[in-house]
Amino acid sequence: QVQLQESGPGLVKPSQTLSLTCTVSGGSITTNYYYWSWIRQPPGKGLEWMGAIAYSGSTTYSPSLKGRCSISRDTSKNQFTLQLVSVTPEDTAVYYCARGPRYGSSLKDEYDYWGQGTQVTVSS
Repeated sequence: QVQLQESGPGLVKPSQTLSLTCTVSGGSITTNYYYWSWIRQPPGKGLEWMGAIAYSGSTTYSPSLKGRCSISRDTSKNQFTLQLVSVTPEDTAVYYCARGPRYGSSLKDEYDYWGQGTQVTVSS
């Protein structure tokens, strides 16, 4: 059973960098052919796919984030990390990490494992 757990600060100030880590257990983030995504849900809105890192280590991002997003990984710790720079209050959301056989979807059923989610609030 694969388990994902998000961790990071719950409050970030505007213009700062949001950094979250997803720790994976029960499976390796290098296993063919899975993609490890970050997805968020702002209050009152639907899921928004942000980006993903593949089993190979390659990354892909949503154009809507305009280059503010980066994802990296530490295979020795079986973790992958999201960094979102220059945050604004519009980045307030519940942030999820998830695993799926593809990337880019904002549909919950496209992913087979999810973290429980972590609330991040952007406020001064």
